[in-house]
Amino acid sequence: MSQAPLPAAENPIERLLAQPWFALLARIAAALPFLLSGLSKLADFGGAIAEVRGLTGLEPAGLFAILVIATQLVGSALLIAGGRFVWIGAGLLGGFTIVATLYAHAFWMKPEAERFLNRNIFFEHVSILGGLALAAALSARTKRNRS
Repeated sequence: MSQAPLPAAENPIERLLAQPWFALLARIAAALPFLLSGLSKLADFGGAIAEVRGLTGLEPAGLFAILVIATQLVGSALLIAGGRFVWIGAGLLGGFTIVATLYAHAFWMKPEAERFLNRNIFFEHVSILGGLALAAALSARTKRNRS
């Protein structure tokens, strides 16, 4: 004997998920770590240079810091803007996350004392990539459904 799902239990959730403000709030939440990081690096450019140098060893660190700031701020703005820009913003932030994670949190190359922390950060970044990919996919699906 199978019972039909309770429509009353599903409807409030479905209604919530269908609200445009809910999708906007989710995109803001996904962009927030990048947005705050970009703004803090902009406010303390010397610290941003030191971070690039310390985490990656890339030179010229100043140029890479500028690229990081621009990617974080522009990618966040595009992700938050919504519509056809979501996939571009998600792509920028996702690409940045892949590169930054492989350079700064390659836990398999870290000394034993740093391995646990860097492994956790690495897989948290994998989760962020999943969220960005999901935002892009849902944005594309929403666009197709409107057509």
